[in-house]
Amino acid sequence: MSEITNLSVLDGRYCHQTEELKEIFSEYGLISHRVFVEIEWLKFILNDLGFMPLTEEETESVSAICSGFNRESALMVKQIEKTTNHDVKAVEYYIKQQLENRGLSKIKEWVHFACTSEDINNASYALMVKKGRAILIRFMEELLEKIEGLGKLYKNIPMMARTHGQPATPTTAGKEFINFAQRIQRELLILKKCQIECKVNGATGCFNAHFFVKPEFDWIKASENFVCNKLHLSPLLWTTQINNYHYLSELFHVLIRICGTLIDLDRDMWGYISINYFKQKTIEGEVGSSTMPHKVNPIDFENSEGNLGIATSILEHLALKLLCSRFQRDLTDSTVLRNIGAAFGYFLIGIKSSLKGLSKIDLNEKLLEQDLEENLALLAEPIQTAMRIYGEENPYEKLKELTRGKKIDRESYVLFIESLQNIPLEIKQKMKELSPSKYTGLAEKLVDLYFYKKKER
Repeated sequence: MSEITNLSVLDGRYCHQTEELKEIFSEYGLISHRVFVEIEWLKFILNDLGFMPLTEEETESVSAICSGFNRESALMVKQIEKTTNHDVKAVEYYIKQQLENRGLSKIKEWVHFACTSEDINNASYALMVKKGRAILIRFMEELLEKIEGLGKLYKNIPMMARTHGQPATPTTAGKEFINFAQRIQRELLILKKCQIECKVNGATGCFNAHFFVKPEFDWIKASENFVCNKLHLSPLLWTTQINNYHYLSELFHVLIRICGTLIDLDRDMWGYISINYFKQKTIEGEVGSSTMPHKVNPIDFENSEGNLGIATSILEHLALKLLCSRFQRDLTDSTVLRNIGAAFGYFLIGIKSSLKGLSKIDLNEKLLEQDLEENLALLAEPIQTAMRIYGEENPYEKLKELTRGKKIDRESYVLFIESLQNIPLEIKQKMKELSPSKYTGLAEKLVDLYFYKKKER
């Protein structure tokens, strides 16, 4: 019942669709990642850099602070924060308490050694984004596989295209799905390659405290080593107090382009359903309208479009805002970063809704065939192209006079072919036998080529 009073739909109406992200981007998720980074840095300073090497048993005891961290632990941190009014300092004090409880008071002042809170924060968010990206990629790949499957299934089903909403040169239903598959695959490859960067370099990015107490250490190399080998992220050396977040801006712009592509798909599917090119499978007990019982609405594509639009808005703001911070740091990034989970949540709902919509459609092949045969004007393009080759005068103009704004039948079409002066008889016969459903060019071959090239990668 708690869901019924939640302010956000992410934790209310759509809570089950965002389940995969809660452990990562919730307040608990952020605190647990902070604890992880603090503990890893503590062990790195003491053991790897040799400041105060721990025994194996002591190291395991320190690690258990992180591995045993749970929701009750997070509530303890929040209780400390009521006093500190500083979220990262509360984590530091929590860890010190845990060390005291384990008889490790001798190392408690090494917690948060030479760190600014942003060393911990930016590393935590980077780890969270890395995990969140993996979830988005998993569902994107599932959606891509579904679209590719429809491309294969319908690759040889002719369909009248529509440019400006008007009848246009035929394609195949499968080829149109592959157009989207290629766009999604392109962005997925970029998304996977985006580096996730983290900085651990002190209060204003100059290793000041580090160098003051231990000038003999190569702190730049140590920072790179920690980020690469302990956090498995990409090191960022040139920063102010905070991460410059170019990596987030880059990643978010990829997600924005994916949103745009999926909204394009959602709108096309909505349109094809509205003209009955696709039928939707009915679900027992489902209602399409409060007053019109006959309706089966394309609600999944509408839901997807709406949520992807919200995701885009948040991602656009994050991508631009996070690049700006006054002087060496202001606090505006702190509150904004907490909305990454919301952006990922709306994005995930959009993907899942689109996937659900695609799983409920059936192609209306009979109507596709009927539309093609009732639009012989579509053959104006190949005929006038052939007329150019064989020297007929004014081919475009003649076809324009025959077809523009008119409905032509097979008889008038054949009569026009017979009236041509310079076309060889065998070509005329080929023209007469041509139908819109046979005029799909290399659509099928392009579908096959997509899968061949994908396999090559």
